[in-house]
Amino acid sequence: MKIIYEGTLKHGQIPYKVSRLTSSHIEQILLLQNLVVASLEDKESLQPLTQQEFEYILDGKGLMVGAFVIEQLIAFRALLIPVIDSEHLGYDIRLAEEELSSVVYQEISIVHPQYRGNHLQQILAKIIMNELSKLNGKYSYICCTVAPFNIPSLKDKFSQGMEIASLKEKYGGRLRYVFVKKLVDENKAWTKKVTLNMNDTASQQKLLSQGWRGIRMEKRDNGIWVEFGKQLDK
Repeated sequence: MKIIYEGTLKHGQIPYKVSRLTSSHIEQILLLQNLVVASLEDKESLQPLTQQEFEYILDGKGLMVGAFVIEQLIAFRALLIPVIDSEHLGYDIRLAEEELSSVVYQEISIVHPQYRGNHLQQILAKIIMNELSKLNGKYSYICCTVAPFNIPSLKDKFSQGMEIASLKEKYGGRLRYVFVKKLVDENKAWTKKVTLNMNDTASQQKLLSQGWRGIRMEKRDNGIWVEFGKQLDK
């Protein structure tokens, strides 16, 4: 197993190592996912992957990285090279047909409950994006979906500079934010900004349909609020 990163957990000063995952790790991947799903209060906040979906990624249609303490898998992240079909997230963010093949998905991100609070999601995000640059293929966009009020995942996406481009029902009627980030750095200046309560689905959808992007969130006494920005029309 080739080590691509070594670090120390903030809590407990426990050393860990990060490696690319392969099909030989499938049992550990499924066990960890099942453990995390069982620990969730809101089971709707996470869309777990099937064994077949993990095997598809590990068979060259994406990549996965995992953090290990000794031999125990404690966290992992996955990227997927998606099939271009009617559910492709590129359509949700209004990409042109010829751009769809340049999209990669950030798929599931899992951290063992015992090891939360060590910034493993963010660390693995940086590592897997670096590994993406080594894949064959030219990718310009990274996309993903997150459930409203899934605060850890929303924080994770905003910390990576991803933006909300759409809010719609996915996966059989489940409401999801669709996030996007252009992999080539863009110098963006938001000329307009407005903040909406995360509960106000209709108002958020209206702004997003007009080209606004969700760029950050904050907690207030009366709930979670999302800040939206818009650039001047060119």
